[in-house]
Amino acid sequence: MRDAMTKRTPFSKILIANRGEIALRVMRTARRLGYGVVAVYSSADAGARHVREADEAVLIGDAAPAQSYLRVDAIIAAAKASGADAVHPGYGFLAENAAFAAACAEAGLVFIGPSANAIRDMGDKAAAKDFMAKAGVPCVPGYQGADQSDATLAAEAARIGFPVMIKATAGGGGRGMRLVPDAASLPDLLRSAKSEARSAFGDATVILERAIVDPRHIEIQVFGDRHGQAIHLGERDCSVQRRHQKVIEEAPSPAVSPELRARMGEVAVAAVKAMGYEGAGTLEFLLDPAGQFYFMEMNTRLQVEHPVTEAITGLDLVELQLRIASGEPLPLRQEEVVFSGHAIEVRLCAEDASHDFMPQSGRLLRWEMPAALRVEHALASGAEIPPFYDSMVAKIIGSGATRDEARQALLGGLSRTIAFGVTTNQAFLAACLRHPAFAAGQATTAFIARHGDDLHAPASGTQSATPVLAALLLYVTARNGGTWRKGRALAPAFPVPMRIAIGDEVHDVEIFRRRDGSYTVTGQGREATLEIDGVDAGTLRVRAGLLTESVAYARAGDRLFMLAKGVPVAVHDLTYAPPVRAATEGGDGKLRAALNGRVVAVLVRQGDQVAAGQPMVTLEAMKMEHVHVAPASGTIAAIHVTEGEQVTTSSIVAEIDVAAKAAE
Repeated sequence: MRDAMTKRTPFSKILIANRGEIALRVMRTARRLGYGVVAVYSSADAGARHVREADEAVLIGDAAPAQSYLRVDAIIAAAKASGADAVHPGYGFLAENAAFAAACAEAGLVFIGPSANAIRDMGDKAAAKDFMAKAGVPCVPGYQGADQSDATLAAEAARIGFPVMIKATAGGGGRGMRLVPDAASLPDLLRSAKSEARSAFGDATVILERAIVDPRHIEIQVFGDRHGQAIHLGERDCSVQRRHQKVIEEAPSPAVSPELRARMGEVAVAAVKAMGYEGAGTLEFLLDPAGQFYFMEMNTRLQVEHPVTEAITGLDLVELQLRIASGEPLPLRQEEVVFSGHAIEVRLCAEDASHDFMPQSGRLLRWEMPAALRVEHALASGAEIPPFYDSMVAKIIGSGATRDEARQALLGGLSRTIAFGVTTNQAFLAACLRHPAFAAGQATTAFIARHGDDLHAPASGTQSATPVLAALLLYVTARNGGTWRKGRALAPAFPVPMRIAIGDEVHDVEIFRRRDGSYTVTGQGREATLEIDGVDAGTLRVRAGLLTESVAYARAGDRLFMLAKGVPVAVHDLTYAPPVRAATEGGDGKLRAALNGRVVAVLVRQGDQVAAGQPMVTLEAMKMEHVHVAPASGTIAAIHVTEGEQVTTSSIVAEIDVAAKAAE
């Protein structure tokens, strides 16, 4: 081996070709090591935190990723304009784009990641499986051929045997992936997977794999340097997923013994050495109930969930990336890697878990993260969550000496997390962590599907009290400046009727202020007498008997957001609202967009006959597709959108003549 100094590639200023929390994460380590940092941003991110905190920032285009964060030419130009001599891609966007890595090298920029060839070889799932099989890595049986015709794919799926998994060869993050239970489902799921893959990665090529029943998703973190050395940093268990996207990750896995860890790590390191890999990477495996593991794919970048590995090893993975990219050898050998304790990460996402994890966007009224835990985010009160990017808005990490210590720390942190103004999956994450199957370390990739009813149920002890507390809070924070004054009432007031909506449920409540200054609140067959100790700076202190509770809240007009017993609640004051007509529920035959997004498929034509529930339009938001179905049976009277068009929430995309169906 040549002397390490002859392989050094020094750099001094790093352009971070990403946005949000990962941009800030890279900045933090880069600054600690003495590097200058440059941010890039789209027009939608002009006021974003990663832009404000960088030494310099360069506008690279409009809001849509294809016009900004996916523009190789704009990012290379930004690096040259700012004088950056290295580029860190983060994850997502261009992080696993071989052409981008090659363009950086051609421009004389150090790409902080593996070579373009390694990215290309591992980015193609078919080629990656071929390589890994030759390297002795166990692989899932499947089809990764060049013939992508529907007929060939159908024949190969039948040969493999259902259920099968469709995967985009250029993809990751669950995009372009579909589980096919039977032959009848294949055509529609194949079309959807290819469409999503083409939109997300510019390549509709797919592979087929036998679906391993009830597996765990286990990944091995690896690092290689240009001096031929490689190590692994243990495993992460990423089994809790929705739509094949990770929701909760932990290290170590409760299902992996020291012996299995050594075996999987040895296989991963051998593969890394065989390809001469340089930088951070992750080999992802399925672990079946019998303890057999099968290679799925390799991610040639830093992972979203890298903090849990940092927590149990004490290593800074971004620092390792920077040192390796500058030509330094790995600073430790495999036998020097020490694992200690346990860490669990949850992904806080702007999505409505109770409505099929529908992505959400909008303005945050109030944003406060738990101070006692590590939290990676890039938001603040008043920030906008745009509809163009991934739905993840924060990563919250709990750690401890044991798995249960980490789990309890994370539950406590979630109960203090305030994200008001945009619906998030906060309550759903807490329900996952509390669930007995997760607590016992038994969660597989089927966890959410298997326990969905439990995970979506209201938290114990909050359901009956919430409408009462919400109505009182609305009453005392009325828009006229508040009706609450400390002390006794001069005279008994008349009961005040209120109507509020919490989720899909409407509650009628009466509030009566007593002569002693307390309130009697009646609703849901429940009567409660409450005393208010104070309302200030977004906190209500309310006493019921001997118990005093502090409730964080934020209000915007007739909308109220509060944290009740650690559970986020969104409330709509309907007291003065006009009656809701059936038309708003689709009874008028109008199909409305459920979210801000781009039209990627119009599946019907004017004059077509449709049945209620039939797919009509597919929208894409936050990199995921969402099929909109007919709200009623009838004849398509009008289609108001075309493919490629951007639509806003509640806009009418199509109309059905319901009367025509009724007259038949």
